[in-house]
Amino acid sequence: MRRVAALADIHGNLPALEAVLSDLARESVDLVLVCGDVASGPLPTETLDVLLELPRAQFVRGNADRSLVTAFDGGELSSWPGPAADWCASQLSREHRDFLASFSETIPVSVDGLGRVLFCHGSPRSDEETMTAETAEERLRELLAEADADVVVCGHTHMPLERAVGAVRVVNPGSVGMPYGNPGAFWALLGPGVEFRRTDYDREAAAARIRKSSWPGAEEFARENVLSVASAEEAFAFFRAHGGP
Repeated sequence: MRRVAALADIHGNLPALEAVLSDLARESVDLVLVCGDVASGPLPTETLDVLLELPRAQFVRGNADRSLVTAFDGGELSSWPGPAADWCASQLSREHRDFLASFSETIPVSVDGLGRVLFCHGSPRSDEETMTAETAEERLRELLAEADADVVVCGHTHMPLERAVGAVRVVNPGSVGMPYGNPGAFWALLGPGVEFRRTDYDREAAAARIRKSSWPGAEEFARENVLSVASAEEAFAFFRAHGGP
């Protein structure tokens, strides 16, 4: 594979996804690889409709994707993501549900210049484990022990990352729809190197569009994930409080 676009954590922010896809249309890529958590957010079905029509795309399952399928099927969720996931699941069609259920736990791809690249959501062994700039190297070695790859590309933590752990390179492209640290839509191009990208978009217009959603968290999402975003320090504090980083 000559060139791959890596996207992650769209979280139903369709305006951000549309902006990234507009940028991608000007690039020559062989594959779009989405590292999970695509629809849990203010515009779930509209986002899924776009992704269903995306050519040359493959999808990794995120923990939020898994929760939507569970909720659609009538299963019980933990306290998080709770009501927000229930609302999103109630909007889905059977086609949307089956699309989410078809996502893979991990996807291996050979990329020119990078070698064996393994795409996952949290870590190669779990869609809920975190790999961040603060994660101890010993912990990262444990998370990557079973990964037969030169590069591991993850999502889940919503911040761009590049770290070397022994012979393995860990990359997070950042979040398209719900970034931490800086506003915008973050993604990456892989091959022959790693090129991090930030796509700006009309966030005022996006916030107005999101506020029209009946999703329970629409107003908060527009205010705190589009117009402004959590700082990296706030994100790390959250990860530490929830068993990370």
